[in-house]
Amino acid sequence: MSIEKFIEENERKELLRFSTAGSIDDGKSTLIGRLLHDSKNVYEDQLLAVKKVSKEKTSVEKIDFALLTDGLKAEREQGITIDVAYRYFSTPRRKFIIADTPGHEQYTRNMATGASTANLSIVLIDARNGILKQTRRHAFITSLLGVPHLVVAVNKMDVMGYSEEVFNRIKQDFTGFAGKLRIPDIRFIPMSALVGDNVVERSERMPWYKGESLLEILENVYIASDHNFIDMRFPVQYVLRPDMSFRGYCGQVASGMIRKGDEIMVLPSRKVSRVKSIVTFDGEVDCAFPPMSVTITLENEIDISRGDMLVHLHNVPIVDRHFEAMVVWMNEAGLDLNKSYFIKHTTKLTRLRIDELRYKVDVDSLKRMESGLLGLNEIGRIVFTATTPLFYDSYDKNRATGGFILIDPISNNTVAAGMIIDREPVDKLPSRITGNEPADAPMTRRDSRVLPDERLKRWNQRPATVWLTGLVGAGKTDIAYALEKRLFDLGAVCVVLDGENIRLGVNKGLDFSSAGMAEHLRRVAEIARLTNGAGLIVVCAFVSPEASLRKQVAEIIGKDRFVEVYVEASAEWCEKRDKSGLYAKAKSGDLKNLAGVNASYDAPKNPDIVLPIEKISCDEAVTVILNMLRDKGVFPCRSY
Repeated sequence: MSIEKFIEENERKELLRFSTAGSIDDGKSTLIGRLLHDSKNVYEDQLLAVKKVSKEKTSVEKIDFALLTDGLKAEREQGITIDVAYRYFSTPRRKFIIADTPGHEQYTRNMATGASTANLSIVLIDARNGILKQTRRHAFITSLLGVPHLVVAVNKMDVMGYSEEVFNRIKQDFTGFAGKLRIPDIRFIPMSALVGDNVVERSERMPWYKGESLLEILENVYIASDHNFIDMRFPVQYVLRPDMSFRGYCGQVASGMIRKGDEIMVLPSRKVSRVKSIVTFDGEVDCAFPPMSVTITLENEIDISRGDMLVHLHNVPIVDRHFEAMVVWMNEAGLDLNKSYFIKHTTKLTRLRIDELRYKVDVDSLKRMESGLLGLNEIGRIVFTATTPLFYDSYDKNRATGGFILIDPISNNTVAAGMIIDREPVDKLPSRITGNEPADAPMTRRDSRVLPDERLKRWNQRPATVWLTGLVGAGKTDIAYALEKRLFDLGAVCVVLDGENIRLGVNKGLDFSSAGMAEHLRRVAEIARLTNGAGLIVVCAFVSPEASLRKQVAEIIGKDRFVEVYVEASAEWCEKRDKSGLYAKAKSGDLKNLAGVNASYDAPKNPDIVLPIEKISCDEAVTVILNMLRDKGVFPCRSY
């Protein structure tokens, strides 16, 4: 066979990526060394060098197979794996990439990195010790990373006399734990990596085991269905314009299949075109699939840039700024809730904020831990809001568009890896509006030269924000403007902020998603804070259905200035008075997130005032608020 034909046949072989994991001294590196040696994938010079080092260490003519993979000097000195060691080999049936990952808890982040692209994961268990803390940790991370195939290799069976009873006990214990994980294919194999039992050849020392050897499993496991060939996702990496006659969009097919003539949509613009050609290094092709890197040309000239995505017209990912994910924290410095990070998702790089750390996971018991922040190697469920919309699927559905990394904007270090989940609708996720994200340039909040006491003497009033909350149609806006008129007639200086006016101006363009409404209220709160700072009274009329957001609004404005007024009314009463038609749209399904219909409303538990508006008039409601302002010394001011 010519070398050219050999290379061509080798390129056509299917590629399997797999990782190894386990506790310290379970034999991961020895297993990989044995696998490489017995499958005849070690070069002569490598073998001679390993034999030499092995003899220097033990004074015995015996190969230490771990030396074939433990490449770092520190690893050889300590006898442990620290870094992720990648090795490549092939057999007549397949090509393989091995990620030999560390076993120590300190290097969990390295294990997650090595397993993130794997089709299959091998978790080793020392037959002498059974299932340990790190065994459960690695199995959980394997499940979290969506690795579809898991081989549980019970190693060092030679030390246990090749006992079937020992193997079955470990298998039973692991199966009980794995019932909590989502791994579709789990296989068990007894072996001795040191001796070579069931590594490449089936062992005659364990006739009770009727399954395949490890290499047979690696060669035969079905991985074609592991790729997502249904949901076409093509993140644009680069726009190629060598001359005026060619405009192509370069990138790697993340998932699905794209064909010449396909109708596609461009995100985020949602403009539609057809695929004119698919160009590769070797010329044009009719079809592209993962993980091919191609250049796509379209029939129409559309403004497309890096970070945009091409998808099929009727198969579109979620397009949103708001999402939640399971996160593996990989940095010495812990998670900072008040810090903004960069997110690298497909080819898109943008900033995001952290809305909520919902819980941490105790990897040993898989139970939730409600307190504390994420530290190095810890795992938690976090809600995020990105500065610009992302185009994503859940990680379970599509690993290519469901995974991301977080980057520290100052050090440029990768601090976390995340897997997007879809356990709750996006519009139900919590938002955080008081994050203290740093500005791109250093900024300092400045104080006015006019003192608060000087403003108090000028206006004869104390600044306050009257926050009217309640369902749509409860009459909040009517009360707000009636209160403004009464205050003005009495000599007060005040201003009304109502939801509709704000959305027609300052907040034009914000949507009604959970994140959009949170940003809507954040901006209103900042306006109210600045207006109060000038000594004025602010009257706000907003549904503001979430208690947590109202609490954060109060924190922005200042709790000493925030007056919460609950305009209490039933949804049925409000619907009868509704002139906007919002209730009808919500009930027909044309409108989402209407509090009282298809979204919840958190009634205030301890408001400053409750107005039973079904029983009192608008004027009576205004009088109640005025009396409260007088009692609080807001207006008229008692002393100055």
